[in-house]
Amino acid sequence: MNRIHYLFNNKQERVLSIYFTAGFPHLEDTIPVMEAIQAGAADIIEIGVPYSDPIADGPTIQDSNKIALENGMSMKKLFEQLKGFRAKIHIPVVLMGYLNPIIQFGMEDFCKKCKEVGIDGLIVPDLPMQQYLDEFKSLFEEYGLVNTFLISPQTSEKRIREIDENTDGFIYMVSSHSITGAKSGISEEQIAYFKRVQDMNLKNPRLIGFGISDAETFTTASSYSHGAIIGSAFIKKIKESQNQSQDIQDYIKAVIN
Repeated sequence: MNRIHYLFNNKQERVLSIYFTAGFPHLEDTIPVMEAIQAGAADIIEIGVPYSDPIADGPTIQDSNKIALENGMSMKKLFEQLKGFRAKIHIPVVLMGYLNPIIQFGMEDFCKKCKEVGIDGLIVPDLPMQQYLDEFKSLFEEYGLVNTFLISPQTSEKRIREIDENTDGFIYMVSSHSITGAKSGISEEQIAYFKRVQDMNLKNPRLIGFGISDAETFTTASSYSHGAIIGSAFIKKIKESQNQSQDIQDYIKAVIN
């Protein structure tokens, strides 16, 4: 069974996914950051594949992409780093990347590499659903990769149900119509959106992302979904850290406890 399916079969609430950019803040930080995320008791690790034009991301993650690329991170380098990581990491690991560099690498080669190293799923924000269904779904399935689509407050009910039908992992609920970034609090408008989707009784679990940064926002988001994704706030934490492993574990524990 795919680790993502296993997780959601066994945990229905307060699932925490932590996003970070591969090769940030230093090129060889990828595996140490993953180990610290797991030690902090997060449920999913989401590794961002650095890209020069990350359209869905705010200044914090854009900056981490730029630094990682300057550090020398590439798709090839990332797969080299991930070789053998399953000896230490047992929780689900998802790669988040944009379509262009994946196509340049070669979609089948990319999926094959993901399976070889032990990746469980993919988030490709700019992958159109029809292209996924026509060209890539069978490849993802062949290599045991769960695909995750994003929805936002602007996504119609018809589209959400279509996404739910063609998803076999979890749905990434973008909390607001904006780019990524830690924000203070969650608005009534956002809560109305969370409730609206909650009331649709979708078959797939939902994780809320964009603007989740601390125990309060994590708890609020988890009240209307199966959990949440933290990215920008975590990136800031590791950028400023003097004791990376301990600071990561302390941060995650403060969010979930």
